[in-house]
Amino acid sequence: MTGKDFRRIVLGLKGAIEGAHMGHPDFRVNARIFATLRNRDTLGMVVLTPEQQRTFVRDYPEAFGLESGAWGRAGCTQVRLESVDEEILGEAATLAWRHAVSKPAAKVKKAAKTVRLRRTRGSRSSER
Repeated sequence: MTGKDFRRIVLGLKGAIEGAHMGHPDFRVNARIFATLRNRDTLGMVVLTPEQQRTFVRDYPEAFGLESGAWGRAGCTQVRLESVDEEILGEAATLAWRHAVSKPAAKVKKAAKTVRLRRTRGSRSSER
C-alpha cells in the first residue's frame, strides 16, 4: 500500500479532510485528528481505543504497532503501509473515524478565533 492509497481510504470517510500537523499530513473529522501520514508516506497512524489497538496489534503484528510513549498507550497506532492490507486498513481507519465522530467537535484555539475576529472587525470598519 502507498501513501496515496492511505489518503484515498481515510478521505473516503464522511466529512474527513486533510490538514497538516507537526510537518506531516493529518486527517480530521469534527476538527479532531483521527489519522496521520509520515516518513515520506511509508507510515500511517490511526487513533484507536486501547482495546481496539490491542486487537489490531495482536492480529496483524506485521502491519500495526503502538506509537511511542503516552500517545501509544492512549491508542495511537502505527500503520506500516508496506505490510497492511487495504481492507484491514479500512477497518482500522473506520474505527478511528467513528471514535472521532463520537466526540464533540474539538474547540478551536483561542488564537485562531482572535485572528478571525480581527479580520471580521477590520472588514466591518472599512465598510462604514
